[in-house]
Amino acid sequence: MATTQQGFRGVIRVIDGVTRWTGYGFAILIVPLVVANVVEVFMRYLFRQPTSWALDTTTMSYGALFMLGCAFTLMRGAHVRSDMLWEKFSERTKGIIDSVAYVIFFLPSMAILFGLSIDDFIYAWEIDERSTASLWKPPLWPLRGVIPLSALLLFAQGISELLKSLWAARTGEVLAHHDKIEV
Repeated sequence: MATTQQGFRGVIRVIDGVTRWTGYGFAILIVPLVVANVVEVFMRYLFRQPTSWALDTTTMSYGALFMLGCAFTLMRGAHVRSDMLWEKFSERTKGIIDSVAYVIFFLPSMAILFGLSIDDFIYAWEIDERSTASLWKPPLWPLRGVIPLSALLLFAQGISELLKSLWAARTGEVLAHHDKIEV
């Protein structure tokens, strides 16, 4: 049992480490989002000359930030969950429910999302798909590539969460505590 726990903890530690590292790394996308908005406000309202690039930059950086942050959010336990009954369940019951949900719903959904979105990304890259929201017309394939990357990161973090849930279902113990995040 000790070696099983070490194996679970090792896999969880590696996946959570990658998720933490990528989550902090992707947070840098907040910079172009803020810069584009600030520049656009100054140009539009102070100089009466709106930019041709701020809308696309804002949309793409916000979309990428939102998507790429999903795995980090899952690791931190910050996704929406109905807690009406959840808090009253034992750790074992929570582990069973989460294990079933990850196996039946979450992991297959992420695999399907990855499969469908990788094709869209490749097609967008092949045809050099461009945005039509502004005159700037930046390429869209980098943003299209965010979707399969996000699905892959979510799938990996889902494996970590599944292992945590299986351990809780088996032993009634929590291997990794989530932060209690309330909005």
